[in-house]
Amino acid sequence: MGKQQKSPEWADQWSRFQDEERFLFEDWILPATLEDFRDQDVLECGCGGGQHTAFVAEVASHVTAVDLNTVEIARDRTKDFDNVELIEDDIAAMDLGRTFDVVFCIGVIHHTDDPDRTFENLYRHCRPGGKLIVWAYSKEGNGLVRLLVEPPRALLLRHLPRGVVGLVSRILTALLYVPVYTVYRIGFLRFLPYFEYFANFRELSFDRNALNVFDKLNAPQTRFISRERCTEWLGGDRFEPGSTSIRHYAGVSYSLVGVRASDSSPNESGSSPGT
Repeated sequence: MGKQQKSPEWADQWSRFQDEERFLFEDWILPATLEDFRDQDVLECGCGGGQHTAFVAEVASHVTAVDLNTVEIARDRTKDFDNVELIEDDIAAMDLGRTFDVVFCIGVIHHTDDPDRTFENLYRHCRPGGKLIVWAYSKEGNGLVRLLVEPPRALLLRHLPRGVVGLVSRILTALLYVPVYTVYRIGFLRFLPYFEYFANFRELSFDRNALNVFDKLNAPQTRFISRERCTEWLGGDRFEPGSTSIRHYAGVSYSLVGVRASDSSPNESGSSPGT
């Protein structure tokens, strides 16, 4: 399989929106914390607009951030850091020639052509004893998005001008405020879909919530990740015993963390970068 094709939708998204919500990033990487990045050589896979790059660059010794579509946007937003290197490449096919202390991929792997192949490449770039962190949309808990959002996105919205999709996103966001601040505040209705997710909605600004909606409507493709697939990714003897974690975050995503086994072979998952 060759490299994934560029998708201009992502450059448009990160030109329109910014994401400065540090608490979300810290939630998504748990049980890892920002301290896990301190003084480490870090690889970020799919840096988007560079917002998470900046969080990590504050503590890491060096951050290599890779993205196929948004390097120039991320470069502008991280220009004040002298420990950040931006590389334009496909995270599923890149070969950077070395491994890293921490490899992380937040909100990107589910938008790639082949999430399994992408995960294996992330793993190959993580040094033995290094930490791998992935956050992805879950198959479980996203039935309504898969059934009601994905079909019109694929059939109609992907063909509309991005400005129109942005307007639709803001209108839908405004409409969501009514149920989110009424019905979804009633404790005994926790069985409603997205109940946990909308608790975060109330913590965010209108623009940040509009970004969430736009992301669902703008993505060229989304492959929701099942818990079974997460278990396969972290399974076997490739990670240190007791180091792996699979958290179903807010009922709509998975946070994965694992420490690569110190005695794992560099070529265990196929051709590997040099160390």
